[in-house]
Amino acid sequence: MNILITGGTGFIGRTLIKHLQKESHKITVLSRTPDTINKIFNNEVTALSNIDLLKPDHNFEIIINLAGAAIFDNHWSDARKQLIRDSRITLTEQLITYIEQASIKPELFISSSAIGYYGAQGNQELNESSPVQADFSQRLCADWESTALQAEKFGVRVCLIRTGLVLGHDGGLLQRMQIPFKLGLGGILGNGQQWMSWIHRADWVNIAKFMINNKSMQGAYNATAPHPVTNSDFTKILSKHLKRPALLPAPAWLLKMLLGERSDLILASQRVLPERLLAENFHFEYSELLSALTEISSHHD
Repeated sequence: MNILITGGTGFIGRTLIKHLQKESHKITVLSRTPDTINKIFNNEVTALSNIDLLKPDHNFEIIINLAGAAIFDNHWSDARKQLIRDSRITLTEQLITYIEQASIKPELFISSSAIGYYGAQGNQELNESSPVQADFSQRLCADWESTALQAEKFGVRVCLIRTGLVLGHDGGLLQRMQIPFKLGLGGILGNGQQWMSWIHRADWVNIAKFMINNKSMQGAYNATAPHPVTNSDFTKILSKHLKRPALLPAPAWLLKMLLGERSDLILASQRVLPERLLAENFHFEYSELLSALTEISSHHD
């Protein structure tokens, strides 16, 4: 199939494209850095530098929308917050405009979202229909999703992937956490009681492929492993796995001082369950944190 992907240089996008290539799909990647795309994928995908290069007679059966400026890497100034929103919502709006103009509509639009959709909810177990608590991340995800759902007006099946904390061997959350642990500086964050709803990147890729193959699936799905853990348990398991002590807790006041509003991304508790995926009989390869960490540590590149 012809598949259009945004966010192809990202932690998830790179791996997803390589898996889809193995299945002989024809991939077009929308990216501001087409040279990077050509280098990563050995000129085996089509790289478009600007959405204006998409023409109505391009025929994509599937569009997968993963683009968005990094949410954790920079201080949340008003300008940065606007960039975070625009990089997600404005691009999604542009994709909807393309779909409207396309002479042949895509069958499926998969659009990324995040478990930030729910806001901070303590110990409450959250499924796809749970009520939300408004904050910046929640409003961002809600607006992002409502924009993506506009594709339904044109007869397109829409699947929203509410992504948890993604674990993999060459980036993502784990790379950030491992560095202080390997230096003997790891520890719980805040009081450690906040829930961390995580997913192995391989399972995320399999979810996207599952959505492609199961034409009855539509709407929002939580892309999180069935067994979330508290930050305290995550820290213990990671410490034991790396054979490094977890000696230096980072109190909430310090994280708030250092990170400002971004500290919500670390301290907010979201106990998210993949209820709809389990109801569809999706099989998680890595449902337990230790098995995920063991697989990830087997990579040496």
